[in-house]
Amino acid sequence: MIRPRENEPLDPADVTSEEFLALRRAAFAAAYRMLGSHADAEDAAQEALMRLHQADPSPSSPRAWITAVTTHLCIDRLRSAQMRREAYIGPWLPEPALADLDPAEKAERAESVSLALLVVLETLSPTERAAFLLHDVFGYDYSEIAETLERTQPSCRQLVSRARRRVQEGRVRYEPDPQRRTEVAVAFFTACGEGSVHDLVAVLADEVVMRSDGGGIAQASRVPIHGADRCARALVALRVNAVHEPSVLLVNVNGTPGIVIYEEGIPRSLIGVDVADGRVVAIHVVREPTKLASALATLPAGYPDPVPMGPRSAEGRYSTPDELTSQTGIDQK
Repeated sequence: MIRPRENEPLDPADVTSEEFLALRRAAFAAAYRMLGSHADAEDAAQEALMRLHQADPSPSSPRAWITAVTTHLCIDRLRSAQMRREAYIGPWLPEPALADLDPAEKAERAESVSLALLVVLETLSPTERAAFLLHDVFGYDYSEIAETLERTQPSCRQLVSRARRRVQEGRVRYEPDPQRRTEVAVAFFTACGEGSVHDLVAVLADEVVMRSDGGGIAQASRVPIHGADRCARALVALRVNAVHEPSVLLVNVNGTPGIVIYEEGIPRSLIGVDVADGRVVAIHVVREPTKLASALATLPAGYPDPVPMGPRSAEGRYSTPDELTSQTGIDQK
């Protein structure tokens, strides 16, 4: 632990590499939830760590301090980002996270990095988003939030209340059981590989929504697609219209299995899903090249290679869910 000291700034010599890495992960996790961008989150986390080093006196709880400071630092960054996103071509999606943001976080915080929630958080003002995350995700009380955001406690209560109402209106749903999320997601991606509209509809919720982010660079629908049948046919068209026989890599996308689709060794699409009540309730397709590259750069060294998405044998057999998970090392338990 980093011990608090009176009127003396934090000395990096007193911080072990493990402690520093834990603080860095905590700062990045807070920044990613605010910004939805790896590069922007890295910058904010780095600035927060510098401020921690300069803090005088040093905080009694460095982890809580750095989470709050990082969130505050992100407010101005988010204002600038939202102005840029207003001119974005088509739906804007967060950069997917293909690894755990912070292994020290409690499991119940997993929902707070789901792509569905991050999309809804984009509808909040920067201060609403900060207040909501600090209170409902990180468990700060209103006095701490007021100090962090430099507002009164009643104002912070209103911010959290408005944000919570918007999130509820966004109908964000989430399957808390990781094994069930994996089972449904893998069944969905197996149906995608087989190009079966019938099998896809069977695993999609009636009110499923598919958003595609091409950023005006890659081909993608510029409006969300609603409904199980329309989404299934759009996904099959994505498979059928591939110029070259695609290959697929199973990855962990914001806590739920997802896939990266390659053509001739080049990543073309990353598909993540949100699961609730045994069905896929949201589909997120990232095709913008910079976001794809940023997400894939977070995969660890030695990660398995993609496998063919089409038939794998003379008999036309496709990868089964067990084969897909064993090939990529994603555990369903």
